[in-house]
Amino acid sequence: MKSDLNIYMSGVGGQGIGLLAELLARACDYAGLTPRGCDTHGLAQRGGMVTSHLRLGAAHSALVPEGEADLVVSLERTEALRAADAMLREGGSLVWYDACWQALDVRRGENLPVRAEQVLAAAVLRKASAFKVLRDDLPDSRMQNVAVVAEILKRGIVPGLERGHVEAAMADLMSGSTLEANIALVRA
Repeated sequence: MKSDLNIYMSGVGGQGIGLLAELLARACDYAGLTPRGCDTHGLAQRGGMVTSHLRLGAAHSALVPEGEADLVVSLERTEALRAADAMLREGGSLVWYDACWQALDVRRGENLPVRAEQVLAAAVLRKASAFKVLRDDLPDSRMQNVAVVAEILKRGIVPGLERGHVEAAMADLMSGSTLEANIALVRA
C-alpha cells in the first residue's frame, strides 16, 4: 500500500469544492493519514474554476505537483478533463460528477461542450481508473460533492479511509437534516 497519496480536486465556484476538500481532509485526519491541504480559489466566483490540493503522508508542501495526482476528483465534466490532462499521474484514479456547466464560448456556439467520453479518453491515456458519478436521486444538487466521496469510499481509492471517518468529518461540518441526508447518501 502506498503511504503517500496526492489528491487534486476541481470544480466551479458554487459547487462545494471547499466543503469537499475540508470533508476529505478531516476524514483523512480521523483515519490517521496526516493530511496537508491548500485551496486555490483565485478569483473564482460562481462559475469560475476552483481547485484544492490534499496530500496525505510525509509531503512537506500542500500543493500537488503537475502530473503527480494519485486521485483527481472533480465536480464538473470540463474541469475533470482539464485536471486529468494536467494533474493525473499514470495509473492514478479519476472520480468526477458528470455535471456540465457551459462556458461562455459553448453558450455562444463557438465550441462544443466536453463529453464524458473525452474525460474517459484522458484517463485511458494515463492508464488510470475512471469513475463517472451521476445521481438523479439527490434531493439537493449541493450533495454532489458527498456523492463523489461516497464513490471514493465504495471503490476503496484512499487506503485506510472508512465510512466512519467520513461520517465523523460530516458531523463536524454539517448538522440537522443536512447531516442526516448526507450520511444516508454515504451509506447507500
